[in-house]
Amino acid sequence: MEINADGRSHRGLPARDERRPPPRLDGASLFARYAYPPNELGYCGPPDHRALLEYGAAGVVDPGLVQLARGFDGAWPYLELIAGEAGIPNPLDRRVVEAYWVGNALLDRIDMTRFGNSLTDRFRRRAGSSFGFLAEHVPAGAVPHHSFHVFGVYPWVGLLGSDRGETPLFVLDRCRIRWGTIVSLEADQAIVRCKPLTWDGRALALGAPQLETVTRAVSGVGFLADLQAGDQVSLHWGWICDRLTPSQLRNLRAYTARQLTITNHEVAHPGPAAALA
Repeated sequence: MEINADGRSHRGLPARDERRPPPRLDGASLFARYAYPPNELGYCGPPDHRALLEYGAAGVVDPGLVQLARGFDGAWPYLELIAGEAGIPNPLDRRVVEAYWVGNALLDRIDMTRFGNSLTDRFRRRAGSSFGFLAEHVPAGAVPHHSFHVFGVYPWVGLLGSDRGETPLFVLDRCRIRWGTIVSLEADQAIVRCKPLTWDGRALALGAPQLETVTRAVSGVGFLADLQAGDQVSLHWGWICDRLTPSQLRNLRAYTARQLTITNHEVAHPGPAAALA
């Protein structure tokens, strides 16, 4: 980002002090921020997306938020698995929540046998005869990161179909946790530069950066009030969820790349290829 002599960005926004770390958010509130975008669209979780928005914006944790989080039957079992493997009593511990949505070292503590057993309990009946294709990811090195759920599970359990006219590639791209750089801000929206998911007929990849308009608030209610041009942020569907530190950005890129490599090259039956062919 180019900074003028008066300390403002070339777009007139105050330049961020790179030395100032973002405030630490409780894990339950962080979960609300990432869970809200698909919940608002009706894809997962209990039917109370406004409550999630308000919890994520206020950073307030109470039993109501915990109960909402438990209602996400896609994400909650992963949180329980990660927490159990790390010896952390609370599945909504910030470290656990961050591991699932963004990625961190807790993922590398997962016992593959227990991971496989968890997937069997959850998805064997739902995936039916395709469960073996889903399970191929475990010996190939998959971990319980959200990118695995998107690229490894979604295609085999019927989660890429849509009555909204959305293509499987669009769903895969928007449901993964993406990263981008804020270019400009206006009211409740932001322009972000990020790399879209692409498909060349054989493999998924990240394409050239492009500008995208995303949501950061509804009538002024959002998750981050002090966003600035140049901030690195995480995106879920059309929403900005959080500001990323350099280490979080590295982790999100690395775990996403790891899962894409597994999906494209390490399994005999890649789900996205079956869905996109």
